[in-house]
Amino acid sequence: MSTKEHGIHSKLTFAGILISLGIIYGDIGTSPLYVMKAIIGKNTINMDVILGGVSAVFWTLTLQTTLKYIIITLSADNNGEGGIFALYALVKKIKVKWLIFPAIIGGAALLADGIITPPISISSAVEGIQIFNPTINTIPIVIGILFALFTIQQFGTKLVGKFFAPTMLVWFTMLGTLGFIQIIHNVEVLKALNPYYAFHLLKIHPEGFYVLGFVFLATTGAEALYSDMGHCGRKNIRISWIFVKIALLLNYFGQAAFLIKHESETLQSIGGKNGNPFYLIMADWFQPIGIVIATFAAIIASQALISGSFTLINEAMKLNFWPKVKIKYPTELKGQLYIPSVNWLLFAGCVMIVLHFQESSNMEAAYGLAIVLCMMMTTILLIYYMIIKRISWFFIAPIILLYMVIEMSFLVANLKKFTHGGYVTILIALLLVVIMVVWYRAKKIGNSYSKYEKINKYKKVLTELNQDNSIPKYATHLVYLTKAKRIEEIDEKVLYSILYKRPKRADVYWFIHVNILDEPYKKEYKVTEINKGNIFRVDFNLGFRESTKINLMFKEVLQNMVENKEVDIISRYESLQNNKILGDFKFILSEKYLSQDSDLRWHEKIIMNLYSLIKKISLSEESAFGLDSSSVKIEKFPMVIHPHEKIIMNRIS
Repeated sequence: MSTKEHGIHSKLTFAGILISLGIIYGDIGTSPLYVMKAIIGKNTINMDVILGGVSAVFWTLTLQTTLKYIIITLSADNNGEGGIFALYALVKKIKVKWLIFPAIIGGAALLADGIITPPISISSAVEGIQIFNPTINTIPIVIGILFALFTIQQFGTKLVGKFFAPTMLVWFTMLGTLGFIQIIHNVEVLKALNPYYAFHLLKIHPEGFYVLGFVFLATTGAEALYSDMGHCGRKNIRISWIFVKIALLLNYFGQAAFLIKHESETLQSIGGKNGNPFYLIMADWFQPIGIVIATFAAIIASQALISGSFTLINEAMKLNFWPKVKIKYPTELKGQLYIPSVNWLLFAGCVMIVLHFQESSNMEAAYGLAIVLCMMMTTILLIYYMIIKRISWFFIAPIILLYMVIEMSFLVANLKKFTHGGYVTILIALLLVVIMVVWYRAKKIGNSYSKYEKINKYKKVLTELNQDNSIPKYATHLVYLTKAKRIEEIDEKVLYSILYKRPKRADVYWFIHVNILDEPYKKEYKVTEINKGNIFRVDFNLGFRESTKINLMFKEVLQNMVENKEVDIISRYESLQNNKILGDFKFILSEKYLSQDSDLRWHEKIIMNLYSLIKKISLSEESAFGLDSSSVKIEKFPMVIHPHEKIIMNRIS
């Protein structure tokens, strides 16, 4: 991202505050649809439970969302970008190897959350129509909305994005207004601001300590809020949160005020089968309008999670946590991307969630367990970030103690959900963790057995090959992608391809290296002339959120070099040269395969076999780097890991 673009996001503006409402608060903003309903469940309404529940929600939003995320975590930005992978990119500089596990677990848990959030938000909103017709089946409606939502992803969110901010402004205004109307009729509910009621809740609630699992639903969107920081800027988020938190609390306290008036009743006796205090506090004439607004807000909440999942996978690919998949850029908006495979996998997961749980009240049991793990992983990385920043231990120690108590309590409370549906998101997260660990470890194993040679040793032979007319010319310009980080080195497999596999004579040899940086947005390159006029190396330094369109970027480099008269790209074939025809370019990509001569340890064998399986369904190298397949040749290169002992044989006559 350019300095100018960063400036726009870092400034506090009214437009920025509005954009924040539309982009980042969808998940946490739709929590009033189901939190109080989940706390009460099918139990008789009890005043102490209501006061305790709303008190616990208030202190959760204050300590977990406001203090941890809005004040502390948003300060841990990576050049204006947030999210667990952006945070990991900052702390991995300290070379603590095991920190990769919190990053992977947190990222997987956040992706798993992206599968449960759309179904529960949309189901909770749509089920409002059962107020008018209790027998109506909402499942087809929910699946229809999900299908439409995932279908429009391929066109980008530029058009619908214009409606996000106004819709969410209406939503939060509605939340605050509805709650305020109830509070003024029962001001006594405000005594729940006293944390005593939150502690008392743990004793008197039928679910006991485990009620915290339902309270936790009020803050599940905090992690997504951090991930989307780059879209809005820290200042805009912090100021807009003041309005959002007030609106949320007014609604929660308003629902509590309403419920206290119906003590000793049940939600089902007040509002039917799916009685929901969120809709019950509305006037009868306003309920249809409220249902429509709630549905739109739920769709926006889902959109934010889907877009966040695309960004997360894109970052994971750059950090070698995820196999290469096809990425499309539907609009010219910075950060706007669309990943078809992820989009339809998310859709399939959402549909399965809807069909499996059927009602939002059943989904509440599956919701929260994965995201609390993500929050704990963020806390671990955040501690190391504060250590890097040399923040005093007088500040760090209380933070560790406070959030160890809070998040461990939420984890234990959510563990009860495991058998009631929590296993779904945990299994999804576990599958994602396996994919990430396998891909990362396989890449590490492969790279550890990659061999490099000093390029200076081969300058002479490459120059002579360039002039050897006895060998047919392979291409005017021959381009290789190299993994050698040092400019003076080149991959052994590249030399094998040029000199041994089939001698490849070319007029100009190009070696391209792509270096993924620990910062999100940067595009720069460096050209090194290894041998005058015929051997060049180009190093691209790209941020972990930048697209790797090597074909287009290489053309830009060539154009710049031609303008500076550093290279001549006119064809060297005499007839074509006379007519100023551009020379041909041939890209050679080396694809490693596991040699039969490898002697793998048992854990390496499992990792490499799973890696091979995943690689078969992932994107090809040429597509991942944006290369035209007509100018690309793939060469297979054997990779020997732990070679067998040398076989000694005796020759007999």
